[in-house]
Amino acid sequence: MNQNSEIDMEDDLLPEYDFTQMTVVARGQGRKKSTVTVNLDPDVAKLFPNSVSVNEGLRLLMRLIKQNSSQLDDQLSMKSENP
Repeated sequence: MNQNSEIDMEDDLLPEYDFTQMTVVARGQGRKKSTVTVNLDPDVAKLFPNSVSVNEGLRLLMRLIKQNSSQLDDQLSMKSENP
């Protein structure tokens, strides 16, 4: 090493090697955060142009399903009690 704390290395990598298209694998604490890539059809992508809007839409759908399933369960239990 020299006085500027720089590492002196000799580059023996051949010029025909191109690593610009390589994916980088996350290491460390951030690697546990998961992301999923989904391809949207064009008509859906018009309404949901980014991940925030997709997540908001899916969370709304999840709430609606939960509400409707509990209402359906209530209706079914009332019908079974009163044949």
